[in-house]
Amino acid sequence: MADEEHNEAAARSFLSCATEVARLMDLGNAADVPEARRARHLAHAVRKPLLQRANLPEEFFAPLMAAAVYDPDPSFCLWFVEPAVYAFGRHRVMTALLDYRQTGTDAEQAGAERAWYCAHIPLRADRSPAYAPGGRRDPAMDESREVRDEWRETLRRSAT
Repeated sequence: MADEEHNEAAARSFLSCATEVARLMDLGNAADVPEARRARHLAHAVRKPLLQRANLPEEFFAPLMAAAVYDPDPSFCLWFVEPAVYAFGRHRVMTALLDYRQTGTDAEQAGAERAWYCAHIPLRADRSPAYAPGGRRDPAMDESREVRDEWRETLRRSAT
């Protein structure tokens, strides 16, 4: 597949993922926005509302991870990773990214590597209502040492 065709397929995949997250947020599909800009428009539209929620239903997890992995811009995949980390915990997010890295297509593996960096964001009680009223949360949600070790081992094995 030529690079241009590959990029178009990746853009369509990201658009599909961003559209699903927007649908879950009841934000519509931005049909009035040109298709070339629609995915980024939807990503921008969901960013703030996602962070403003103290909890996200389970049905959000897989679409958020897919959008983070398929987002072609490493500067913006944070828009999906960050709310997932706050709502579902760093451990679960990193485990999902590890799964993409181990079993995904080449494009998914590359996307998981881009999103992995974002999964290390510092968590702040003032950034999300996902924290308990006292500004704390269950530390087990964010324990990631084992997942980080497995990630490093996966990268090591793939390099040999």
